[in-house]
Amino acid sequence: MLPELSALAAALCWSFGGLIAAAPARALGGVIFTRVRMLLVFIMLCAGTLYTGGWGGLSLDQSLILITSGFTGILLGDVALFTTLGRLGPRRTAILFACNAPMTALLAWLFLDEVLELHVLIGCLTITAGVICAVALGSDRHNSHHWEQVRGPLVTGILLGLLAALGQSVGTLIAKPVMSSGVDPVAASALRVGTAAFGLQALRLLPVSLWSKTVTLTPQLLIPIIASGFLGMGLGMTLLLYALAEGEAGMVATLSSTTPVLVLPLIWIKTGRSPSIGAWLGALLVITGTALII
Repeated sequence: MLPELSALAAALCWSFGGLIAAAPARALGGVIFTRVRMLLVFIMLCAGTLYTGGWGGLSLDQSLILITSGFTGILLGDVALFTTLGRLGPRRTAILFACNAPMTALLAWLFLDEVLELHVLIGCLTITAGVICAVALGSDRHNSHHWEQVRGPLVTGILLGLLAALGQSVGTLIAKPVMSSGVDPVAASALRVGTAAFGLQALRLLPVSLWSKTVTLTPQLLIPIIASGFLGMGLGMTLLLYALAEGEAGMVATLSSTTPVLVLPLIWIKTGRSPSIGAWLGALLVITGTALII
């Protein structure tokens, strides 16, 4: 599979995974949801890696780099991401998360010597403008569906979403050199997710109710968590790492950030309500920026 197609497929997996995750993320909260999801996905990826035999291709140095990438991009990034999902819903969260594309393009230019040409710079600015437009103008006061409700201060949700995007961006850049060396993407995903899973379990030892809280998982919660984990984290993250092994970090991040465009018609189908003009305009700018970068 070409890296461009792999990155787009990752975005599609994240779109479906995010929609499936919306209800359990709001019911459990971002921290608990992420902790349960990470552990389940780690088990899935370990089984896949045993099947492919990918563990043998990882050196100690590569493993340490991937652990650092998992801590930054998944442990920190995903807690912020799903906390944002619980506060702002899937549409706003997906649009904010698209900021990881211009962040990655800029950081790749600074630290990986990937050339940020003029059209790429314009594309990054266009995507950023689309994100701001969609967040500022995307709210429809006539849309009362629970996915469109904002819980808590809007500014806090936006900052958490941008933090999630930055974590994803930095985690991607850290993993790029290892993936370019030909490491098995399934094994790399397992190590990164495992780092986050064990990190979240370790946080339960802290005397903080937010981290140590336990919940009873019903089938109504467990089934969508497993489904969203398989699609969004297991399959989506593996496809992203595969694309990263073959393509430039800025390009991969940009194509995988088309989630806001993919999620709009899915939400329309689910809720029966068309997104507002501001949301469509923001999505159009994201598409335009992506086209400019490509």
